[in-house]
Amino acid sequence: MNSYETANNAGESPLLDAMAIGVTAEENRAVSFTNKEAAFYYTQSHVNNHIEHAYFAGLNIAKNRIFGGYKLYLDGVQVDHKASEVWVYPYKMLRKHGLLTEELRMFDYRNALEVSLAGAEGKIGLALEGEQVEVIDRTSTVLFFSATEGGWIIAVSARDDSPLALDGAVIAADAAAGGFLIGAGRTAAEAAAVLADIRGNGGRYRAERTGRMERLLQQHVPLESSDPELVLALNWLNLTMDQLVTRQQGDGIYAGLPWFNEYWGRDQFISMPGAVLVSGRFATARSILLSFAEYQNTDESSRFFGRVPNILAPENIDYHTTDGTPRFVIQLQDYVKYSGDTGIIEQLYPAVKNSIEGSVRYWMDDNGYLTHDDNETWMDARDAELNSYSPRDTRANDIQALWYNQLRAGVYFAEYMQDTANAEKWGGIADRLARSFSADFTDAAHPYLADRLDADGAAEYSLRPNQLFAFDLLADGEFKWQALRTAWEELVYPWGTASLDRRHPFFHPYHLTEHYHKDEAYHNGTVWTWLNGIAMQRMIEAGQAETAFGLFRNMNRQALQLGVVGGLCENMDAYPHEGAAWATLTGAYLQAWSNAEQLRTWYQYVLGIRPDMIMRELTLAPRIPGSIKDVRAEAIIGEGSVEFAYSAGPEASYTYTFRGLTLTAAVDLAPFDAYEVEAVPDSVLQIKRNGQSLETRLTDSTGRLLYESVAAPADERLQRQAASDRIFDGVEFAQPLKTESHPVMTTTKHRKKDASE
Repeated sequence: MNSYETANNAGESPLLDAMAIGVTAEENRAVSFTNKEAAFYYTQSHVNNHIEHAYFAGLNIAKNRIFGGYKLYLDGVQVDHKASEVWVYPYKMLRKHGLLTEELRMFDYRNALEVSLAGAEGKIGLALEGEQVEVIDRTSTVLFFSATEGGWIIAVSARDDSPLALDGAVIAADAAAGGFLIGAGRTAAEAAAVLADIRGNGGRYRAERTGRMERLLQQHVPLESSDPELVLALNWLNLTMDQLVTRQQGDGIYAGLPWFNEYWGRDQFISMPGAVLVSGRFATARSILLSFAEYQNTDESSRFFGRVPNILAPENIDYHTTDGTPRFVIQLQDYVKYSGDTGIIEQLYPAVKNSIEGSVRYWMDDNGYLTHDDNETWMDARDAELNSYSPRDTRANDIQALWYNQLRAGVYFAEYMQDTANAEKWGGIADRLARSFSADFTDAAHPYLADRLDADGAAEYSLRPNQLFAFDLLADGEFKWQALRTAWEELVYPWGTASLDRRHPFFHPYHLTEHYHKDEAYHNGTVWTWLNGIAMQRMIEAGQAETAFGLFRNMNRQALQLGVVGGLCENMDAYPHEGAAWATLTGAYLQAWSNAEQLRTWYQYVLGIRPDMIMRELTLAPRIPGSIKDVRAEAIIGEGSVEFAYSAGPEASYTYTFRGLTLTAAVDLAPFDAYEVEAVPDSVLQIKRNGQSLETRLTDSTGRLLYESVAAPADERLQRQAASDRIFDGVEFAQPLKTESHPVMTTTKHRKKDASE
């Protein structure tokens, strides 16, 4: 494919235009845009033929399909998209059909599309696709159509508002019109007003949309490196992540597209760090927290008392999740740590108390564990009889880890509010839980954690990735490393982390297959790319950053080369199909927590920037792999920021500039002992590292020396790294076994339907 310069004529944004990705007809990739409110447009670059997603092709608003895409015509002859050259930009899709150039774009907060057509002579035409899409009215310059769902009205006009002709289903205009505008409204008048607004203000709206994207990349997540793939992938991931940060029901984060264009408590709070905290968009994060708190169940007689919703959709609020509420409290704490916004603590402390006390009253057992129903963890798929495909009641290991961290966050807030009684009570519960956990979830026969305790207290040892969330409850470091190696080699494939190990009799190697219903595989083998975040984090914490970065790099390349342009999918098959080198992408084509966990891992564990602005502390623990030779980045923290520059070499250099920040910086560069320096606004921390020494200098804005030290490697950390290296020596990604070794692929059974069908 030619470079983007060949296709780009507008030159609207040099930064964004340089990110254009060419797509071939053989790749036929997904392309997706949102209007940052309640609408998204989905298409494939050449042919809409995806087995799951083609149903949602075209414009969708607030969970209603409006129309199913469009066909183009030149002088009455349909344009063949299969022969087109295609480039996808963060803000538009460009297709070249010979001399005809097509540009498709959306606008922020407006239910409108612009289809620009240039280079043609004669007549241009456009035909809307989709069930129930029929002409219902017209003027000389506007045609009105019924929508596929929801009673919406579609309006179509020429870009220059010149007269239109209608030849069957084809809307025709002179080529000089420059293309077409498409708007949607609840009435014909509203839809026509959308077109008039775009026609009168389109130039400003285009600039606002590209400007928003530029500000995100330049002011919130600036990144420079001599590694162009790294920069391109992370820039795209930040922008496709931002597509899902919307205002459908107040500020929120779509769980994923095309199915999950709604707010899920679980997904939203898993996504929050990578979506809005590491990028310093604290006002949005605050609004999300306050919005969900408004929907907290406050009925003290309800067994769901204190829970925030699992699903917050335009016509549906549901509380059937155990993990969404702990994640809400944990993310409230993370938000305060990043932003320093102590005002929200007093505002939401009643919600924190309700969230903990509701669980204590209705769900906690005598050991301090948080019990739950079968379908209330993230592994929630059920069949038509509402039986779980992946039973995890009554005490799943990840739920206990989340409950423990919710309690610790509660203590953090109670101490700030000087609520000594609850701080002691909740801390006591957390301590009791931690004391019980190791004995109940481990045994001598398994080099990994039990996935759950059943109603009788028996441990169930299916090897699942959920254990990775629970390592903080274990004191035995070497056991954690052995469990991590076991999990990595049995669950973590080059393309992502599977939901069940390949040797389990219920393991399903493919998500989509004729052998069984897809929901049977959903949490029984299917890969979930969001789980890569915790897998990489644990590997970095174990001192194996190079191993973790192998998966990180693969996900960056996947965003650039496979699936939706610039983003990460929900799922993948565990195994590639015969003859394929890579597993098939499945599930939602763009999933918030998949993108967000890749971004969180980059900022918190590769760059190693982790703030706590209540304590006025900032952890600096970079774990940059050898393949990255240099990085320049910046992180917004509180009302200031920290600029970071790294250069590799025989003597690696780390430079931190503290803008508007007064805090204690805790520096952690293994194998040297961690140490602290007191940063002041505009001070500069310079660290030089080689195999024998770590030299540190902190100077203020005038160059005056504030701190200086030279350290040698610490024996204890050298020994710890050596022990880790022994345990992880030769560690590899999981590899597929023979398909016939899995019972589900050899047993004939009727295809089951899930409860939603």
